[in-house]
Amino acid sequence: MNDLTPAAALAAIAVGGLGLLWLLRRIRYKQGLESLRDKVVWITGASSGVGESCAHGFYKAGVKLILSSRRSSELERVRNDLCALKLTTPTHVPRILPLDLADVKSLEKKSKEAISFHGNIDILINNGGISFRGTAVDTTLDVDRRLMDVNYFGAVALTKGVLPCMLSNGSGHIVAVSSVQGKMAIPFRTAYTASKHALQAFFDSLRAELANRDIHVTIVSPSYIKTNLSLNAVNPDGSKYGIMDSTIQNGMSTEYVANKILQAVAHKEIDVVLGPITHKAAIYLRTLVPGIFAKVMEARAKKGMGSEN
Repeated sequence: MNDLTPAAALAAIAVGGLGLLWLLRRIRYKQGLESLRDKVVWITGASSGVGESCAHGFYKAGVKLILSSRRSSELERVRNDLCALKLTTPTHVPRILPLDLADVKSLEKKSKEAISFHGNIDILINNGGISFRGTAVDTTLDVDRRLMDVNYFGAVALTKGVLPCMLSNGSGHIVAVSSVQGKMAIPFRTAYTASKHALQAFFDSLRAELANRDIHVTIVSPSYIKTNLSLNAVNPDGSKYGIMDSTIQNGMSTEYVANKILQAVAHKEIDVVLGPITHKAAIYLRTLVPGIFAKVMEARAKKGMGSEN
């Protein structure tokens, strides 16, 4: 056999190095999953979409799940689906805790109730939320407040509800499921992007405050996901949008996003952006050359809201 050329040798070393890195990451991921067993995990927005897929992923990891959303019947369905899974590893029957993120004043009590199930909360996944379609000038202030209540104040209230317990235990993990629109704003989403920008800022600040307390904070910012998000989005007057956007229809699967969230928790990642390279590039464009980004968004706005579909 002929000796390898220097270029071929370097290529072989690179491939071998990448393979080793992949193997080490898989080992680390498996260890991370094993460390989740018997942890108490509270998921909001668990009756459908990403929340439901997260419930499946964490349930298979052997955690003690608490499932929350407004719809009790759908939570029951998710729990029944989980309990019907034929798994070889030990599992725990999930607990159900209906709540409405828009009713911010009720969430302190809901947090205490969640803690009472198992005596603590190890991992909180703030996933529940709603979207919006419309122009700022037509949007009532009540709609702006509703988006902030559900997407921002609801998550903040639940986080503050479980933080004393985590601090007392000396450990914990808080996940905020945000959006790429929490890092860059696009037209016809003012109420939504404002709530997600606020979410990003709060949890970035919180992470720094908790850095020495062994409480981890992860922000997950997905692009378009194939869910009912646009169907359930609200119009400027508060009515339901009721249209399946093509960008949503062709988005990432909920299983893919949930798996990335599970990995982020297992690896204790800080900030995870999910989506096509163009959306990730747009975030850097907004940061590095905001003038160009503004021109791109102006052009998008001129095409009208329908162009986003």
